[in-house]
Amino acid sequence: MSANTFGHLFRVTTFGESHGPAIGGVIDGCPAGLPIDLAFIASEMRRRKPGQSSITTPRVEDDEVEILSGVFEGRSTGTPIGFLIKNKDQKSSDYDALKDVFRPGHADFTYNAKYGIRDHRGSGRASARETAARVFAGAIAKLYLLQKGISVSAYVHSVHEIAIEKPLETLDLSLTEQSIVRCPDAETADKMIALIEKMRDEGDSVGGTIVCVCKGVPAGLGEPVFDKLHAQLGHAILSINAVKGFEIGDGFASTLRKGSENNDSIRNGIASNHDGGIQGGISNGKDIIFKAALKPVSTISKQQTTTDIVGNTISLEAKGRHDPCVLPRAVPIVEAMAALVIMDNYLLNKVQKETI
Repeated sequence: MSANTFGHLFRVTTFGESHGPAIGGVIDGCPAGLPIDLAFIASEMRRRKPGQSSITTPRVEDDEVEILSGVFEGRSTGTPIGFLIKNKDQKSSDYDALKDVFRPGHADFTYNAKYGIRDHRGSGRASARETAARVFAGAIAKLYLLQKGISVSAYVHSVHEIAIEKPLETLDLSLTEQSIVRCPDAETADKMIALIEKMRDEGDSVGGTIVCVCKGVPAGLGEPVFDKLHAQLGHAILSINAVKGFEIGDGFASTLRKGSENNDSIRNGIASNHDGGIQGGISNGKDIIFKAALKPVSTISKQQTTTDIVGNTISLEAKGRHDPCVLPRAVPIVEAMAALVIMDNYLLNKVQKETI
């Protein structure tokens, strides 16, 4: 068991805490000779970083990545890629009053129960700050996949009760980045932004869903039993902070159909994709489509009842700089984790198809 490492052949290990000097990691198993596009990586990091719009946390981090090893003259060398992302805008004093308090909805109690010690400053290792390292690793995976004709794109599908009502096939996903909420439907995006701003002003938060589409994935990726491709994707996506649900294809909606209605087939010249591009745990060559459900951010400024470390009931009004809705910044994290899974399985498939 390795709590801080993800992947089989393409492996990523991350380290660091929210209010420590830096976060970072090591990528092992990246094939040699991959062009490392620093401008692309920087653009991916900007999509996740705090302080990017009026509806995200005002914490300001450049999220500039220092590559320490594994890259020479602009290409991967095949050796471990070590990288560092320095933390620059910590306000640890915001958390002084929380040293002996378990905040509702956070990992405060569970980390204390597991380790007997916890870093109370911004949740320490449990903070979503750690996901910056995942986005860097995911950017490397995306660069590899793009060379193979594979793309990974995600967007915000719903915020609270506001959702895109148009079918996926009618959406222009190239418009996603034109909205600060990362919703490709402009009318729905405006409604989402208004709601998030309202929650911010009220000191509250909201959750929602993110849809991810992986195009160009060849048939044959994934394992047939315990490491089914959708199980690996579920593992990856559910490891992201605030994610509480995962659906592949039509997910729970498929329970409302008969088999004759749900089996993928060609009707009127159009191939259905209820299974989300995976059958028997293995990709079938169609677009891989999944949805992630994210809970409302737990840190809010409204008064809440909780307990301290000795069991006393207390009232809490949390301080700090937090997102009223984490979904816009979670889009690149979802893409990153999906890219890690697809690349890992692509490499595994190459090994398994080798003949003697």
